[in-house]
Amino acid sequence: MRSMLPTTVLRQPITEPSAWTPRDLENDTSWDLTLTRAEAGDLVRALEGAHKAGIGLEHVAVENFPLPNCAGVISRIQHALRDGRGFALLHGLPVEGHAREDIALMYWGFCAHLGLGVTQNSDGGLIHYVTEGRLRPNQGTRGVGNPGKVSLHVDLADCTTLLCVRQAADSPHSQLASSTAIHNAFLARAPEHLERLYQGFAWDRQNEHGETEAPTTGYRVPVFSQIGGVVSCRYNRNWITKAAMRGDGFTPEESELLDLLDELAQEHAFAFPFQPGDVQFVNNYTVLHGRAPHKPAASEDDARVLMRIWFDMDDIRPFADEPIIRHGIISHGKLGWTARDLVAGLEGRVHARRAEDRAPLRLDRAS
Repeated sequence: MRSMLPTTVLRQPITEPSAWTPRDLENDTSWDLTLTRAEAGDLVRALEGAHKAGIGLEHVAVENFPLPNCAGVISRIQHALRDGRGFALLHGLPVEGHAREDIALMYWGFCAHLGLGVTQNSDGGLIHYVTEGRLRPNQGTRGVGNPGKVSLHVDLADCTTLLCVRQAADSPHSQLASSTAIHNAFLARAPEHLERLYQGFAWDRQNEHGETEAPTTGYRVPVFSQIGGVVSCRYNRNWITKAAMRGDGFTPEESELLDLLDELAQEHAFAFPFQPGDVQFVNNYTVLHGRAPHKPAASEDDARVLMRIWFDMDDIRPFADEPIIRHGIISHGKLGWTARDLVAGLEGRVHARRAEDRAPLRLDRAS
């Protein structure tokens, strides 16, 4: 399997704000935000307005879900994702006393002001429930929601956001790590391994591909790539491992390399509590996310429940090859469609492809 993206290895340390360490976060808490009463009130009023107008989640947009008091906090989150640390933690989204469907509508409406949400599972769901309980969606062979440890990884869209609705009884901490800081660590400790990471690995489709689509990407997606000194990361060992196991597996050297990557990620991990009403936002090109394990739920009423939204943002980052790096791991099956696509009946079609390497291209949103 050849690499579709022969980008050169960046040999200088990355100094942009996304290359942070846990100590940096302790000294600068600008990433930690809390909704004011007026900002939280915006969400409740917008929810009431949506109900009165009969607007369902798939039709929610900036225009019909106004959040005037939230303009400042939305701008801070967008800046953090594009140009800052690559993540933000927000407290105080109204959860207590609201029905699950209303929480989802407020959450989706808030995220509509940040970017363009996309589907993320075999059900074509715009809201993905991360849980071991009955709300868990069809998701191929993915283990999302299992109580075991979740290793540091990226998701498939530009950004991932998670809202805690109900936490597990033992309250596992969430974890984040800067992938650009990990790149710096490789440069300092094992620079000879960076080239193999830039070559990348095939990704599995987790049995969520369409009937006419291949079960893997069929080409390598680089773990690290760069253009003009701007480095992007695409790493999820589970997806990479499942693709490798469809063939000859990893060489011993590749397994050792991925072990080292996981080790460096854990060394750079920042852990924090995640409670009901908290929302985390991450840029999947600069930040890995995961969590500690938790005990299995004793009953459905005790099951941990998070809501997850994947969304894309304009101008989030330059890419050496956008179809492969940005869209090459998401546009398959029922994944990667927008709410507008669903309303237009596009979901279920095969994503448009670039003929020479089968990398996906986005459909024209105006069509």
